[in-house]
Amino acid sequence: MIPGDSSERPMILCVYCGTSFGDDPAYLAAAKACAGLFAEAGVDIVYGGATVGLMGAVADAALAAGGKVVGVMPQALVDREIAHLGLTEMHVTQTMHERKALMAELAAGFVALPGGPGTLDEMIEQWTWGLLGIHAKPCGFLNVKGYFDPIEAMTRRMVAEGFLQKQYADMLIFTDDPAELLERLRSYVAPPPKWAQPPAVLV
Repeated sequence: MIPGDSSERPMILCVYCGTSFGDDPAYLAAAKACAGLFAEAGVDIVYGGATVGLMGAVADAALAAGGKVVGVMPQALVDREIAHLGLTEMHVTQTMHERKALMAELAAGFVALPGGPGTLDEMIEQWTWGLLGIHAKPCGFLNVKGYFDPIEAMTRRMVAEGFLQKQYADMLIFTDDPAELLERLRSYVAPPPKWAQPPAVLV
């Protein structure tokens, strides 16, 4: 079920991950296992639409397990012939901004698998939107081999140094277990948004 939605629509998760496979086979294995588990659990996937790297592996694994996979890709990348041609549905946008906005609109939650700067950019944006109350959707990291440990440590540093309230650091889910990740995404309850009350004025 979609958090905050009592309808019977299937849950749709947005998956961010690399256009490379990484140097350790564990990353590919984890991506396939996660996507397959989502499909078997009746969870649909929306992702960046590519056929390369972990992105392509996620799509192929979910489709092979009977899942539905929706791609969203800007025309410029379609023109470079990296679009997956076997998806359930493909949306072609004009810009990267439109791509990110549509993926966010379609999804009930966000999952980051190992990837590069694009993966971090997209996931941190959704976390920020969540703490501002733009949406109330969960953000989870499949922390394969501790790949995202530095991100988790940085959130704790933000809290320790007074730049982030602990409730907003706790919004992020970190686990290396796809089943636990899915369970925690489904049970997620968003905290009150930042600036729900006027900020204190320093004098």
